[in-house]
Amino acid sequence: MVRKIMLTGGGSAGHVTVNLALIPRLQAEGWTVEYIGSHTGIEKQLIANAASVQYFGIATGKLRRYMDWNNVKDPFKVVQGVVQAYRIIKRSRPDVIFSKGGFVSVPVVLGAKLSGVPVIIHESDLTPGLANRIAIPLATKVCTTFPDTDRHLPKSKAHYVGAVIREALNRGSMARGRAWSGLAADKPVLLIMGGSLGSRKINLAVREALADLLERYQVVHLCGRGQTDDTARAPGYIQAEYIQDELPDVLAMTDLVVSRAGSNSIFEFLHLRKPMLLIPLTKAQSRGDQILNAQSFRQAGYSDVLPEEALTAEALVSRIDRLYADRQAYIRRMEAGAPHTDALANVMDLIKRVAKRR
Repeated sequence: MVRKIMLTGGGSAGHVTVNLALIPRLQAEGWTVEYIGSHTGIEKQLIANAASVQYFGIATGKLRRYMDWNNVKDPFKVVQGVVQAYRIIKRSRPDVIFSKGGFVSVPVVLGAKLSGVPVIIHESDLTPGLANRIAIPLATKVCTTFPDTDRHLPKSKAHYVGAVIREALNRGSMARGRAWSGLAADKPVLLIMGGSLGSRKINLAVREALADLLERYQVVHLCGRGQTDDTARAPGYIQAEYIQDELPDVLAMTDLVVSRAGSNSIFEFLHLRKPMLLIPLTKAQSRGDQILNAQSFRQAGYSDVLPEEALTAEALVSRIDRLYADRQAYIRRMEAGAPHTDALANVMDLIKRVAKRR
């Protein structure tokens, strides 16, 4: 009997990454995979590269914690999205829906509840995000990445699986990374990424510090959508909005990472044993989840943390130099303390068990 699963999640790459890791495993085990996302979000672009996955676009409204005129009209988009998702789900009749979160997932989870289809939610962060908090009462199970997340969830729904790592990351090639970038083998490589949507403040600090950084490092700078700067050109400096297929190879040649503190990314760096300097989103920009993620990693000895409020070009260079000097100690702690769970297998097992009950 052919099983069918519908995936959802979007708004940023972090709300798609786990789904991208699941798709090859699901297809290899004979599942038909479909996806519901927004009409124009990054999830549509990312899923377009996944073979044999039918994509359905629905109306979405962003869930904001601040005053904005769009808060008046976006609830109507959410209602429209619920109706569209309900019709898609009733027509497609999946055995189970897997939601990675983000505002696009709320109409899908509501549509699934109305259709009687079980929902599994995945929560990457230490505490559940707003979209998942809305959806959790409607879900059958909630997968968690951090063990401590369980205390924020109903005991009957919480299911610790660990960090889901994309299998493609294990196939990264240092040689292919150097061929793609043109960077040399005799100088350390620094990967800087501010998330799929980018970070203007990190980008400005990097460009101000670039001359100093290039004295000691080669830099791959992932700037975010629409945030590259054609005037910032120098030997040993590569910039791009975002990379997907090349990322495993770039990570294979990377010595240090400067990054936001989204859970999916930092657990992937941990898996690959990449010393990291984390610059989490501030509470003014978010609910503070990245601050908690970063604190957890710093306490475990896996990363250093530079608050964005303290970010300057001088501070960035100083902290990167300190991280590089201590890199072997960070790697040893990651090798000794990183959890050894097969999260992908755990999620697959849960999906099959929930689908079987239907």
